[in-house]
Amino acid sequence: MTSAAASSNQDICLATLRETDRDRYLACLLSPAHKRRPLAALYAFHAELARIRDLVHEPLPGEVRMQYWRDLLEGNAHGSSEANPVAAELLTAIEVHRLPRQSLIDMIEARIFDLYDDPMETRGALEGYAGETASALIQLASLILSPEDAPRLADAAGHAGVAQAISGMLALMPLHRRRGQLYLPLDILSATGLDRDGFLSGKDVERSTAAIDAFAGLGLEHLAKARVGGPISQRVMAAYLPVALAEAVLNEAQRLGSSLLDKPIQRPQWQRQIKMAVASMRGRF
Repeated sequence: MTSAAASSNQDICLATLRETDRDRYLACLLSPAHKRRPLAALYAFHAELARIRDLVHEPLPGEVRMQYWRDLLEGNAHGSSEANPVAAELLTAIEVHRLPRQSLIDMIEARIFDLYDDPMETRGALEGYAGETASALIQLASLILSPEDAPRLADAAGHAGVAQAISGMLALMPLHRRRGQLYLPLDILSATGLDRDGFLSGKDVERSTAAIDAFAGLGLEHLAKARVGGPISQRVMAAYLPVALAEAVLNEAQRLGSSLLDKPIQRPQWQRQIKMAVASMRGRF
């Protein structure tokens, strides 16, 4: 690949993030310059997976899109990867930074859940899903930023990813509700006396509030565990910057209670940018 083509592909990955995932786009910009290209490729790949549900009307076409990425990672790509800038950049990042392909394949497998309206059965299932998506993304980004630091921070990445995933699920809860999707685990709902349909109906304000409070509380619990080790090394801090936004969302969800079912949590982008920039300087999320 020529340097001009590589530069163009990097620009496309960054443009994809700017349109679909502003937080990780900013995380790229706040990372060391020589690490931006592989981070942009990794995050653009994640963004492509995350938006498949928005692009299809039925699960099967979504699974076909997922299969494209699975085939690519397993070495069975259909046609040249050069035709897809994100795919080309991802393969380069894997090769240069020795990223484990199985972690990326597991991320695809976990994301198939998004294509359907099956409920999340238990907290364990939720933590497993988050571990293979948000947590894995932090760990892979850490490997790019500092392969020496990444292994000892695996536990922090695991808990941070669960906290971030829950905050994202809460922020998008009105959208998920309209689709009939439910990420809030059924065992949490059961503890409050609700089932899937009862929660999605939004009629039982008191119990719905209790369920949302417990769900956000689970996110805060994981966030606290992620912070136990203190400040994160500046060498890998860029991988954790989006997590710096989780606490405010989790606290806001507890404040809103059942009204969260109709009112999405939206904070101005400039506030998010400032929070991430401050986290970057302090080495704390």
